[in-house]
Amino acid sequence: MGDRSFNFEIYNLGERKIPSPLTVGYFKSDDDRVLVNIDLKHFREAQESRSEPHSLEVAGPRKMIYFDPSKVKAAIVTCGGLSPGINDVIRAIVMELYYRYGVKNIRGIKYGYRGLIPKFGHQVVELYPDAIDHIHMLGGSMLSSSRGRYDICEMVDALERMNIGLFFVIGGDGTMRGAELITEEVLRRGLKISIIGIPKTIDNDMAMIQKSFGFDTAIAEAVKAIQCAHVEARGAPNGIGLIKLMGRQSGHIAAFAALALQDTNFVLIPEVPFDLEGENGFLRALENRLHSRSHAVILVAEGAGQYFFQKTRKSIETDASGNIRLFDIGMYLKKKIERYFAKLGMEINLKYFDPSYLIRSVPANASDSLYCGTLSQYAVHAAMAGKTGMVAGLYNDVFVHLPMNAVASKRKTVDPDGNIWMQVLESTGQPQSMKSG
Repeated sequence: MGDRSFNFEIYNLGERKIPSPLTVGYFKSDDDRVLVNIDLKHFREAQESRSEPHSLEVAGPRKMIYFDPSKVKAAIVTCGGLSPGINDVIRAIVMELYYRYGVKNIRGIKYGYRGLIPKFGHQVVELYPDAIDHIHMLGGSMLSSSRGRYDICEMVDALERMNIGLFFVIGGDGTMRGAELITEEVLRRGLKISIIGIPKTIDNDMAMIQKSFGFDTAIAEAVKAIQCAHVEARGAPNGIGLIKLMGRQSGHIAAFAALALQDTNFVLIPEVPFDLEGENGFLRALENRLHSRSHAVILVAEGAGQYFFQKTRKSIETDASGNIRLFDIGMYLKKKIERYFAKLGMEINLKYFDPSYLIRSVPANASDSLYCGTLSQYAVHAAMAGKTGMVAGLYNDVFVHLPMNAVASKRKTVDPDGNIWMQVLESTGQPQSMKSG
């Protein structure tokens, strides 16, 4: 699958011979493509080298489909951490399959990939419109979720035993790496199973995915925390509101939340290193802010400042998905701030907020619900057309088909020299650099 990711071609299970049951008039062709890089410089370089610029297949229904709706069996699984909108995606997939294509045999795999492993004994769930009618009004996942790596052959054995033809995988980059391995094993066995990913990461950090579902809701909920922190900070002498938000390796939520409600004075993210001590360090900048305005609001992404713990880290610990376990930068900053101002003999009133799990578990807002529905429809169109090893995603404002290893290859981060971070610096007024060295 490596070569296909390089030229962004999507694998097809076979020739499409069945007329689509859809009554729409906007069928797409595999020849409908958009450029990967819209920069004119790259286009001219391709022309000079007489090579075709990299392009992506446009998502949408195909006039002819591969699977017979009356016979194919579908399954849906949700993996990894929770995010607003998972239930919206499940519901939209079921509704599209059931009503638009006439696929009546749909199953839900409980507790992520482990639901495919026999020893855990998890029962599959029958999915039909009445069973999923109101789930979009609830947070979380009706199928539940889990983290962890499981035997690929065992999972493919389970799909084969259940006679699954369409397998929809909702998850982040680790989940997509697993789905890519499942796809490779399916193809190695010569099975006709379409593996389609719907990208889910509340941190909005999947490569080539313009926006992950749940991100808009996360920003809206984070703004509520900022509002509370700002009220608390202004309500006491030298008040400080300190908020820890999600963002293991990428500070998108912290950055966008700060821009959405411009009452934040410091944003600390993994992509921009900072010092605590020293003339140009964060603590001195915070002191200056309190002297000038008597209050401050601070956002810190959970993955920021992890280098402060290198001396205390005895070994690298990981969770079931292989993610490095982070130290609590929020509580660390709280203690450092309190000690710093205690040494100065300067009164502060610090309130600490950690709304992370509250944000992850809420239902999707209207914007995310709309986005979830669109992603799910395009995922179903691709699956029924017999495409596999791909993700339905938004790229440069166009819904496209992306190879799984393209979106799981690396994380999308905030560019310290890019427009978003420059806007954050303008909005907060924080120093461009808080490095003392």
